[in-house]
Amino acid sequence: MLGGSCYIGFVTAPLRIVFFGTPEFAVPSLRALLAGIDPVVAVVCQPDKPAGRGQQLTAPPVKLVALEAGVPVLQPEKLRTPDFAEILRPLAPDLIVVAAYGKILPKTLLDLPRHGCINVHASLLPKYRGAAPIQWAILRGETETGITIMQMNERMDAGDILLQRATSIGADETYGELQGRLADLGAVVLIEALTQLRTGTLRPQAQRETEVTLAPMIKKDDGRIDWRQPAVHIARMVRAFNPRPSAFTHLDGKLLKIHRAHAVASMHARPPATVGPLDERRMSVATGDGLLVVDELQLEGRKRLSAVEFARGGTIKVGTVLGQ
Repeated sequence: MLGGSCYIGFVTAPLRIVFFGTPEFAVPSLRALLAGIDPVVAVVCQPDKPAGRGQQLTAPPVKLVALEAGVPVLQPEKLRTPDFAEILRPLAPDLIVVAAYGKILPKTLLDLPRHGCINVHASLLPKYRGAAPIQWAILRGETETGITIMQMNERMDAGDILLQRATSIGADETYGELQGRLADLGAVVLIEALTQLRTGTLRPQAQRETEVTLAPMIKKDDGRIDWRQPAVHIARMVRAFNPRPSAFTHLDGKLLKIHRAHAVASMHARPPATVGPLDERRMSVATGDGLLVVDELQLEGRKRLSAVEFARGGTIKVGTVLGQ
């Protein structure tokens, strides 16, 4: 069992792996495992959910990959019942690998595999424990993040660190763009960690509790723009909530999503939320400190447009106050 200073160490037989994951972020890790030497004996993901305008029941991305590979898929409504652990027990898993599954694994599952459970987490733990580490890293102006392969315990993202790899955050990189890069990096680091676990060269390291920061789940209303905030902060919101849940304000009572924007300094004294000059290149909005230059936006019921295209439509004029 992994724990403390223990490690797998010189495993010669293939490890029977059960993979827990649900969204697109988990797909590269699953594909990497499927291409490896260790058999994935089952995939566990969250149940199919309604999606899109028609609210049609839609399978999670991980399920589609598993079915394509012929791997059995399990979609329990709840994990915290002894019954589900007993369903997995006949599979005799040596290791459980988790990547963005979406629920905390109970002790009955953590104790099931011979070599414990490991998690592919999208931050440099102990920073940004929680459900939304990528978005919070952008919101707080971090210039670096990464992947942590972590040994799991009963606390949220609090287990020992097995392996970490850092990557820089681009100045204009959105949540969606960074998530894609981290998903690919997570797959690479996962396979590296499994290789080191197999040879006994990986040593768990306890997290420093004094350095913990949290990344709680993002709610839709978190994207509401307060124009009294500095432009730098609002620009980070736009990046952190692209593609979802989107940074937004209102124009004449209609929802206005801002998909891309950047901050610039300004000496103008217009009240916050006031639309400034419109020209062939940009549209600006006054904030509590500086201007937010809007590059791409979307009015309720319409498609995404560049600020230039939007301005040409005449929907917005200099002096318009947003958010009312």
